[in-house]
Amino acid sequence: MSDRHDPHESVPRIPLAGAILLVGIALAAVTFARVTGVGAVAPVPVADTEVRELRFEDRPDGSIAVRDGHDGSTVWTAAPGTNGFMRGVLRGFARERKRSDFGQEVPFRLVRKADERMLLEDPTTGRRVDLGSFGRDNAIVFAALLGHGQARSTHMAASTSPDRPASQTADSPHGRQP
Repeated sequence: MSDRHDPHESVPRIPLAGAILLVGIALAAVTFARVTGVGAVAPVPVADTEVRELRFEDRPDGSIAVRDGHDGSTVWTAAPGTNGFMRGVLRGFARERKRSDFGQEVPFRLVRKADERMLLEDPTTGRRVDLGSFGRDNAIVFAALLGHGQARSTHMAASTSPDRPASQTADSPHGRQP
């Protein structure tokens, strides 16, 4: 047998017609679904159970001051070199605001949904991050910032309020972990 291709050979017509028919049916089905909405799955809105507006301020010593979005009071201070997940999320939000030419005047929204999801939202850019999608432990620090005296996790000491004075810094909003 020769490895050379014979230019007079043709593609079998029945399999070719079947492939074309299959592609045509798929395109027709997608077009029908987009036009009519049949088969489309719409997300079910989930109510907000808790919302807190917060501002995050970088300090010269490398710490992050978390301030209440309404009165400017310090809610918590993240010690320098701690809370890498929080810092990463905030860098992404800050980069997006800078790219869109927005300042820091509008506070971010920290939201707990009825289904227990935690979201950080930027009303200026429309960006939102589901904090739990990065793992439950990463969302714990943000959950403590909602203003409760206790977090919903045993990983944090619940004896210290997240609304303590700004002079106290810690690795988490509920104090240093043992």
